[in-house]
Amino acid sequence: MIKNRMKEYRARYDMKQEDLAKLVGVRRETIGNLEKGRYNPSLALAWNIAKAFHVTIEEVFTVE
Repeated sequence: MIKNRMKEYRARYDMKQEDLAKLVGVRRETIGNLEKGRYNPSLALAWNIAKAFHVTIEEVFTVE
């Protein structure tokens, strides 16, 4: 299972789900589903999300 800290990083940047979705080219619902663990991101999406937060993929996503 892939866990993520997206909600935490969004809070640090005062970013809404919709804002992040626009930055990475997905729908807001996709961000919500990722945060709830209902969906695992592709490598490209994980990379884009990490880039949006200026961190590495490993800082946002962990495998358990």
